[in-house]
Amino acid sequence: MTNPATQTWGGTAGVPAIDVRDLHKSFGSHEVLTGIDFRVALGEVVCVIGPSGSGKSTLLRCINRLEDPTSGQILIEGVDVTHPDAELDQIRTRIGMVFQQFNLFPHMTVLRNLCIAQQRVKRRSKAEAVEIARANLVKVGLAEKEDAYPAHLSGGQQQRVAIARALSMDPDMMLFDEPTSALDPELVGDVLAIMRELAAEGMTMMVVTHEMGFAREVGDRLVFMDGGVIVEEGDPRSVLAEPRHERTKAFLSKVL
Repeated sequence: MTNPATQTWGGTAGVPAIDVRDLHKSFGSHEVLTGIDFRVALGEVVCVIGPSGSGKSTLLRCINRLEDPTSGQILIEGVDVTHPDAELDQIRTRIGMVFQQFNLFPHMTVLRNLCIAQQRVKRRSKAEAVEIARANLVKVGLAEKEDAYPAHLSGGQQQRVAIARALSMDPDMMLFDEPTSALDPELVGDVLAIMRELAAEGMTMMVVTHEMGFAREVGDRLVFMDGGVIVEEGDPRSVLAEPRHERTKAFLSKVL
C-alpha cells in the first residue's frame, strides 16, 4: 500500500484500479452504504445498476472523495485515498468523473471549460492545455464547437464536452454517474458511442446506468445494488438473462 505523501500513480499489474474495503457512508442517522467490498481491475468496465436511493451515486462520490466515507478504506491503484494525508486534488486528476448534470461553467467557452483545470491543477501552459483540449474535442466529435458557450449546445453536446473535459486531465479511470439520464432519448446514442470507444481503448470505467443494452454490450461486470449493499454481481449477460437473487429479478422485471 502506497503512502499518500509519497504516492506514485499509474497502474501496476495485480493491483486493482479501485479497491473498496468495508465502506460505510451515513448522512445523519441514515446509512446509505452499509459495508461495501468491491474491486475493479485495470481496464475493466463495471456497470452498476439498482433502484433510486440504493447508494450507487454515493459509492462513486466516495471513490472520488467528493463525499467523505464514514468508515472503511478506498485504495486507488494501491494508494489509500481515505488516508488523512491524501492529496485530494491529485487524486481527482487520476479519476475522471462525469455527472448526470453537465456542470460546465456557463460563462466560459467550451475550450475554456476544458483548459481551466489543466492550467490550475495540472499547471500546464495555455498552449499545451489548448492542444490537449482540442484533441479531446475531436475525440468527442465537437471540434467545431470550441468557441461556443454551453447554453448554445444541446444536452448531448454538453455531456460530450463534459467527457472531453474529464479526459483532458489524463485520468487513469473514469466514473460515470448516470451520464445519459438527463438527455432526450435521441441524444443518448452519441454519448454512449463515446463511452464505447473509451472502453475499447482499455479505459478503466465504473458506470452507474439505466442503459441495460450498454451494460450488456460493453460491461465486463454488472453490479446490482440495493439498500446500500451489493446484492448480486457477475457477467452482464448472465445477470440480465438469469439473475440469481429475487431482488435482482424484481428490479429487472420492471426495467427490461
